[in-house]
Amino acid sequence: MRDARTKRLLVFDTFKVDLDAASVLCDDAIVNVEPQVFELIAFLIDNRRRLVSYDEILENVWKGRIVSDAAIATRVNAARKALGDDGTSQRVIKTVRGRGLRFELVPRDESQGNGFYERGGPPPAGCAGDIEADMPSIAVLPFENMSSDADQGYFADGIVEDIITGLSRVRQLFIIARNSTFTYKGRPVDVRQVGRELGVRYVLEGSVRKSGQKVRITAQLIETGTGHQIWADRFDGELVGVFELQDRITSSVIGAIQPSIRSAEVARSRRKRSGSLDAYDLYMQALPHVSSLDRKSNALGLTLLEQALQRDPVYGSALAMAAWCHAQRCVYSWTDDFATDSRKALELAKRAVHQTADDSFALSMLGAAHTLVRDFECAQELLSRAVTHDPNCSWGWNRLGWLHGYRDQAADSIACFEKALRLSPLDPMNFNCHFGIGAAHFIEARPDEAIDWMEKALAANPSARWIYRQLVPAYIDAGRDSDAATGLKFLLRDYPLMNCAEVRAAMLYSEPVMDRICAGLARAGLPVN
Repeated sequence: MRDARTKRLLVFDTFKVDLDAASVLCDDAIVNVEPQVFELIAFLIDNRRRLVSYDEILENVWKGRIVSDAAIATRVNAARKALGDDGTSQRVIKTVRGRGLRFELVPRDESQGNGFYERGGPPPAGCAGDIEADMPSIAVLPFENMSSDADQGYFADGIVEDIITGLSRVRQLFIIARNSTFTYKGRPVDVRQVGRELGVRYVLEGSVRKSGQKVRITAQLIETGTGHQIWADRFDGELVGVFELQDRITSSVIGAIQPSIRSAEVARSRRKRSGSLDAYDLYMQALPHVSSLDRKSNALGLTLLEQALQRDPVYGSALAMAAWCHAQRCVYSWTDDFATDSRKALELAKRAVHQTADDSFALSMLGAAHTLVRDFECAQELLSRAVTHDPNCSWGWNRLGWLHGYRDQAADSIACFEKALRLSPLDPMNFNCHFGIGAAHFIEARPDEAIDWMEKALAANPSARWIYRQLVPAYIDAGRDSDAATGLKFLLRDYPLMNCAEVRAAMLYSEPVMDRICAGLARAGLPVN
């Protein structure tokens, strides 16, 4: 039950929306709003983390009654007008053509209730410097032209615009629009001040330097609250292929920013007091545990996700990650009740899919969950949506790599893993890409290459002993029976009761590939049943 002392109050610009009192004020004057229009406003605010379909709007605001498109449009226009918005700017209520509506304000916590400030605009008076959005926000500042050639300024601006466009596809980030960030062009800036003025937690800044036909781009990601640099890199290329260079730099920067911000958000959530943790904080704390693909970490991550869902039962990303947790238990033989975990994975995935229409990372986790419970067609559709919406989503390419492998499409599998590695070369999940490449080589009966990549994966994550399920057969195929026997001992340390029948039930490859895996394990000494 909600604490009676806690008010659900939205504050932005000169507006206040009191959800409990069903009132809207502008400059402390009451704005006349029809009851149904206010219901629409309240429903959109309560579902602000996601795109709300028109079917949901009809069900919740019109109670399932059939109404015309014109009637809906009239109420939407009235809601916008009440909040100082209009159908052109759509800075508060965004229409996604043919799909639904999304509330565009960034939430922030305040001591006297739930306050908000507008994405892309300054926080309301008294809120500067207190950036506590429930999702990370970033401003990409104009890159400085360090060359004597003024034309390189246009090149730098083009890179920044491409980065902003690319990051805008990542629904777990709030991106400040170009018009706001380019007001800082040519001005010395203090990133902490930028953070206060734009209401963002992160700033990306960089420079361009040209020498002859060579160009060097540097970029750094800074946390505005502390001024600490959390990522930096440089990119060199030839201006001969200027557009190709621009695309490569843009892709590399976006691919590096996403995991860097996720890591920073995890660290930030861990610094918060336990009593102040919200659903987003718990989700971020769960992320590294779930991504480690470790049995004990999986259990801890799932506990955190269940706590997040208690606070927000329709949190799409948390639902998707919880589905993936249960699916992991099945494929890595961590469960004593395969049927229950498999069913739970699908139940959570079905709940999540309606909440994650354009969130590439969540779609990737959903695709992973469907893959691990053998629903390959649905997995293909979800993962294709993820990488189509955000071509720089390294995790989406990773999961596509596994899906291709399970379908005996080894070359496509390797190509996806290589793309994931290029996009995010420092991602802690890259051991999984290395193993995936090794698995693809195993499918193609190239045991030496398979061993090289699988051993590389184990070196990066020695606790992932489930890798030996496939590494041991690769050793057998390569004639390295002694290494296979040693590998089997490591496997049985974590899975003392494992047998070939259990491996066949858990792993997802085609029957011919599973025949080779089980034959290799049996030859190394694993019991058949």
